[in-house]
Amino acid sequence: MKPNDASTLLPGLPQGAAILIVRPRSLGDIILETPILAALRAWRPDLRFSMLVEQRFAAALEGNPDVDELIFSRGYAETAAELRKRKFAAVFNQHGGPRSALLTAASGAPMRVCWKGFQFSFLYNVLAPDAAEFYGKPLVHAVGHRISQFYWTGLPRGPIPAARVYPQRDATEAVQQRLAESGVAPGEPYCVMQPGARLAEMRWPAANYAAIAGWLREQHGIMTVINLGAGDAPVADEVRRELRDCAAIPEPLNLRELIALVAGARIFVGNDSGPAHIAAATQRPCVVLYGATSPEQWHPWQTAHRALHTNAEFHPQRGDKSIATRMPRPISSITIDEVQAACEDLLTATIR
Repeated sequence: MKPNDASTLLPGLPQGAAILIVRPRSLGDIILETPILAALRAWRPDLRFSMLVEQRFAAALEGNPDVDELIFSRGYAETAAELRKRKFAAVFNQHGGPRSALLTAASGAPMRVCWKGFQFSFLYNVLAPDAAEFYGKPLVHAVGHRISQFYWTGLPRGPIPAARVYPQRDATEAVQQRLAESGVAPGEPYCVMQPGARLAEMRWPAANYAAIAGWLREQHGIMTVINLGAGDAPVADEVRRELRDCAAIPEPLNLRELIALVAGARIFVGNDSGPAHIAAATQRPCVVLYGATSPEQWHPWQTAHRALHTNAEFHPQRGDKSIATRMPRPISSITIDEVQAACEDLLTATIR
């Protein structure tokens, strides 16, 4: 295939050809690959799709009918050998970092795809244009950015499916037991709250979450369950102090349990984070608060939601990254009334 024939790559693959998608991390990023996998499967169900991920994120793809195989990213030499023996017809690097570039090359695939401008671009022989060139605008949703590699190589354009994760029965049963131990009665409606986020400027104050938890209980009879994961250590003590009297705060859940917890929620309220994308992928109504990240790029994908933000302006960087160039107000200035109104809208809409 010549470089100017990129649009023939996918249509020209033989029946049963093996495709590898490289997206080792993180949680939200892996979940946002699932609409692309669904679009590919619907178009070419004969192809075999493998995903290269870190094992800690495997639950995000557990039970997904569009994934034929998970390959876990381990040591470089071990992983490279695993990839090479599978004889992939094409590898799509959806990450773009140096290690993923080297693994893409090590796979030995005849077609190696990434976007222009990423590191080690000489290791690829198909380079898709960036969002500004492909779509004619610099900022697009992360899903639109990711799927552009596949549009460039021949996937017909059309409606992009919703994201999906699949709660497993044993995890659901374990979560029900954990909820009962935390004071949430069987069948009692609950909200999942995510007060943590990776950066301080992405976190709404814990005291405000406590106010929303109290309001949900008083006005809607909805209990609140707090998710505190391993990455939430910077705020864990404050969250427990502020919400101990108005929410259930179970011990940290593993990812399988977190998916099951969110899937059973009446509503999700939280900062921009991986759990917000779990909520969208389980079709839960979401209220998501944005500070230093762009809601245009990272809003919940194809589910009922309200994105509350600071009116920040963003300058696009490589891929689906951007930086805030102007932030008129901090995330803490998003008011309790704004969040209550967003919750009210979604709760009322889902009752109808």
